[in-house]
Amino acid sequence: MQILRWVFTVLLIYAILDVFSLSLCSATAAQQPSCFEADRAALLEFKTSILKDTTEILASWVGRDCCGGEWEGVVCNLSTGRVTGLALQRPDRESALYMKGTLSASLGKLQFLEVMVISGMKQITGPIPESFSNLIHLTQLVLEDNSLGGNIPPFLGRLSSLKIVSLGGNQLRGQIPPSLGGLRNVVSLSLSRNSLSGSIPPTFKNFLTLQSLDVSFNLLSGFIPDCIGSFKNLTYLDLSSNQLSGKLPISLFNLVNLQDLSLSHNQLTGTIPDQIGSLKSLTSLQLSGNKFIGHVPVSISRLQNLWNLNLSRNGFSDPLPNFLGRDIPSLLSIDLSYNNLSLGTVPNWIENRQLSDVNLAGCKLSGNLPKFTKPDSLSSIDLSDNYLTGGIAGFFTNMSSLQKIKLSNNQLKFDVSEIKFPDGISSVDLHSNQLIGHLSSIINNRTSSFLEGLDVSGNRISGVIPEFIEGLNLKVLNIGSNKISGHIPSSISNLIELEKLDIQRNQLTGTLPASLGLLLKLQWLDISVNVLSGKIPNSLLGVGLKHANFRANRLCGEIPQGRPYNIFPAGAYAHNQCLCGKPLPPCRGKKQAEIGQ
Repeated sequence: MQILRWVFTVLLIYAILDVFSLSLCSATAAQQPSCFEADRAALLEFKTSILKDTTEILASWVGRDCCGGEWEGVVCNLSTGRVTGLALQRPDRESALYMKGTLSASLGKLQFLEVMVISGMKQITGPIPESFSNLIHLTQLVLEDNSLGGNIPPFLGRLSSLKIVSLGGNQLRGQIPPSLGGLRNVVSLSLSRNSLSGSIPPTFKNFLTLQSLDVSFNLLSGFIPDCIGSFKNLTYLDLSSNQLSGKLPISLFNLVNLQDLSLSHNQLTGTIPDQIGSLKSLTSLQLSGNKFIGHVPVSISRLQNLWNLNLSRNGFSDPLPNFLGRDIPSLLSIDLSYNNLSLGTVPNWIENRQLSDVNLAGCKLSGNLPKFTKPDSLSSIDLSDNYLTGGIAGFFTNMSSLQKIKLSNNQLKFDVSEIKFPDGISSVDLHSNQLIGHLSSIINNRTSSFLEGLDVSGNRISGVIPEFIEGLNLKVLNIGSNKISGHIPSSISNLIELEKLDIQRNQLTGTLPASLGLLLKLQWLDISVNVLSGKIPNSLLGVGLKHANFRANRLCGEIPQGRPYNIFPAGAYAHNQCLCGKPLPPCRGKKQAEIGQ
């Protein structure tokens, strides 16, 4: 949903920037004065405040004319030579590029600025300068995904031309200033992913043109204000991941244009009113992680456009409405996990529907695995923490789109050789069942390169760890608490993407292969409670582990003397044969240090 919010903002930004581009093209060469000198000086002062720019955007800011099209991100009114737009964005949201520095107060001297977009630069710190109060023509202020600190300045509420305000993804703190209610023309307001506290100001009632409001991932408390029901144009509302409490205001259900509603991970209480069925435009409803009780209202069946329904981790109780096939016809994703539901079996209206995501963890399901009648559309299934029994033969038949499967913490009993995973599956979690058979039935030369996570821990799998071929993209491999024996193959180094390796509580013997040191992305390693001997290889010094556990083996010799191995807790090395060196007592001479080699 954050991606949808980001797309919404970007589209609005580009719509304005297109206007600037048209004005740029319409001016003739004869009408083009050079850049206004005071604006040029203000931009260069900002450039000076940026100590490092790996995006190299500011490297283009050279020469006398900032309006000639050579200064990247700078847009001018070519009939006046005044700077009207500044758009500095990281080229790719996943990019490691950044700018390091502060927002210079000089930007407040750009008197005719209409658009300021400085986003995704990660390391721009400090407060939002008071001088920005002079930017009375500003219609867009987008400063998201930097590291700005301090409070949201109250003067922003006086910039009455603002239509888009996005300050998300910073380190802003304190309360939301009530003065923001002065933004009577605001269309999109995002203050998400900060450390804002206090309540949502009642002055927000003035946002009569508001279409999108996102204050998620803060520390906001208090009730959801009644005034939200007056935002007649609102299409996107995200108040998730705060500390909001109380019941849902009935006024909320006046928002007939609302498409996306997320109130997840708060402390909201009470029942879901039947009036929820009046939100005819709703496409996504996320109420997970609250304290709602009572029944799931039948009126949800009237939400003809709803495709995403997440009611997980609440206190909803039986009976669950028996929706018909014509009810909620657009539904693609459903999550009812971890409520007080005792479903017994997967409801027919879920089993017989064309869905992409089915999440029914902790719903007291029993009996055999369900038989979905339209399996080809399923991309994610979570039936964990139930009482499912029996085998798995045929379960994955025709699940050609499946990417994630989670069946952990059930009572399934079958040989892993019966598993026929779909080719495109990326995550498999079968831990804590009663599985038997050999690991080589799952990991072999037919294992898909799409597989990134495999957890079969807490079962009765035996045999040896198979050889790993090149081309596998496993990031997580958890085979702990089984009956696996033999050595750790040196070919484990072929798992170059591996981030977590958990092989604890098996019957593994032999030494730790030096090739573990080639797993440069490894962050978690647990080999505890096996029968491994020899030395912990120094090659691991090239791996920046965040967690390691070597406990209860027969390891000997000096622990690699470098971070983080010499600062892990001593308990991570306890109950071995003769390990020594920090964090354990020092080795008694060169002979003890070399034992195990």
